[in-house]
Amino acid sequence: MGFPANGSSATDKPLKFLIYGRTGWIGGLLGKLCESQGIDYTYGSGRLENRTSLEADLAAVKPTHVFNAAGVTGRPNVDWCESHKVETIRTNVVGTLTLADICRDKGLILINYATGCIFEYDSNHPIASGVGFKEEDTPNFIGSFYSKTKAMVEDLLKNYENVCTLRVRMPISSDLSNPRNFITKITRYEKVVDIPNSMTILDELLPISIEMAKRNLTGIWNFTNPGVVSHNEILEMYRDYIDLNFTWKNFTLEEQAKVIVAPRSNNELDATKLKQEFPELLSIKESLIQHVFKPNKKTPAA
Repeated sequence: MGFPANGSSATDKPLKFLIYGRTGWIGGLLGKLCESQGIDYTYGSGRLENRTSLEADLAAVKPTHVFNAAGVTGRPNVDWCESHKVETIRTNVVGTLTLADICRDKGLILINYATGCIFEYDSNHPIASGVGFKEEDTPNFIGSFYSKTKAMVEDLLKNYENVCTLRVRMPISSDLSNPRNFITKITRYEKVVDIPNSMTILDELLPISIEMAKRNLTGIWNFTNPGVVSHNEILEMYRDYIDLNFTWKNFTLEEQAKVIVAPRSNNELDATKLKQEFPELLSIKESLIQHVFKPNKKTPAA
């Protein structure tokens, strides 16, 4: 088909990235990263579900790699997808598959920012056991319609040898004013659950995704920092580094269920594959301190 073998280095041809998701959080950060690294990039103007518009983008831009950071997550949260199922399918399933299919026709690798919210703790992967879900494991969480569509499309994308699927979870960045930031979300909630989870520190992992494109890596990747961190552990760091007077209240999953429409995914993903490819990858707690809390430090004691 024209795309290189998995893991082969990029050729001498100058990089040119075509990025979908200009108005999204990850898409916006990707553009800034490309600028800082001197990588030529263009945002796609076509709609994912419109094949003709995507083909026009590819013809005009002639990219070396395509990045998909577009998708429907719902506003203000995934509960939106429960009442907008067709719109969710149109973008998350039809659109993503259409882009993958066109890229395959053109011999291009697609870096697809997906989700790891397609698993939940079970008897083989108990909470706090250190046993995480691996890349080849079958999703076991379809509690929300959002997660259901994401599991569906991940399964179909396995058949596209040109796709690099990155399972992002509960993304966090050093921009604590961003309402999409998991830390910002939980500091503003009236009450929070306290469950250890795998999470993605974008400041560390988005540059790695660009390096993955350069290495022409494909297949499914658990795109999280190794290990887990709980809501309370994050809020304790927030208190210690940002606001010594910060307080919060916990509630149980049963209590949470009364104020949300769809259940939420809680899990640990096994990041061994990513750590082997990028040995410098920090654990989730180390990454939180180094990339998020130390740069934002406001308290004297931490």
